[in-house]
Amino acid sequence: MKFKILIPVYNDWQSVLKLLDNINFSIEILDHEISVVIVNDASNHDRPIYEKDLENIHSIKILNMKINQGHARCIATGLKYIYEKDDFDYVIPMDGDGEDRPEEINEFIKHVNDSKDKVIVGERVKRSENLVFKICYQVHKLVTLTFTGKSIKYGNFTCLPKTTIEKMINEKATWNSFSGSLRKIEKELISIPSVRGSRYFGPSKMSFFNLLKHSLSIISVFRQTVLIRSALFIVVYILMIKSNASVITAIPLVLLLVMIYSISNLALRENTEEFNNSLKNILDITKIK
Repeated sequence: MKFKILIPVYNDWQSVLKLLDNINFSIEILDHEISVVIVNDASNHDRPIYEKDLENIHSIKILNMKINQGHARCIATGLKYIYEKDDFDYVIPMDGDGEDRPEEINEFIKHVNDSKDKVIVGERVKRSENLVFKICYQVHKLVTLTFTGKSIKYGNFTCLPKTTIEKMINEKATWNSFSGSLRKIEKELISIPSVRGSRYFGPSKMSFFNLLKHSLSIISVFRQTVLIRSALFIVVYILMIKSNASVITAIPLVLLLVMIYSISNLALRENTEEFNNSLKNILDITKIK
């Protein structure tokens, strides 16, 4: 079978080159054609010269973007490019900084034969961040479940069959949120345990603000459900506090309204025309193998 590993990158070339080394080592025992597609999100740092052979990787291509568009849109562009331009059976999107561990690629591929063309997701069972971030991440999952009815315990690190790729490039939510779009279009997912690795170089780029934006982007995919549940919450909450109304008891309502406003703005990122024309943002393609 032919697998494409999809890696978005912005400036962090040192990590990506180390990741390529580790992928090459990890897939040595596999009897499949493994290729890598890197989406360079208009990096302003030059890519170092890379001269290693990486004998176990069939090919490596870098899609150089004209303008920076963000992590989710890089993955969406990569999926569209692979579907329209490459021959493949599965795509494995993963982060390029080491937090998605290359040794787990083998686990995805082991489950493919029994998956019956279903999506395989890496469900986080252990994280490497500090305690505050872990608490915030748990809050993010709880809020997502409460307002959307969807439990999303995975990120980009997944194994997607061609049938799912076709659905994703025809779903405008993919342009806004990878994991939200995937949960929207696929009801049955196969989960395997995935341990969050440590970054190869430098601190994590997932700040509190980025986590909040990531969480709200996922929630915005299911905004109709969110609006219905929010309306029910508001009605029930007002009935509960009507005899004890105060500035303090109004805080949950204010936060809810802020959330609704935020997801409404983020939902505007679901631009079908931009997604359909995303390959026009490719400046050129560099083949390093």
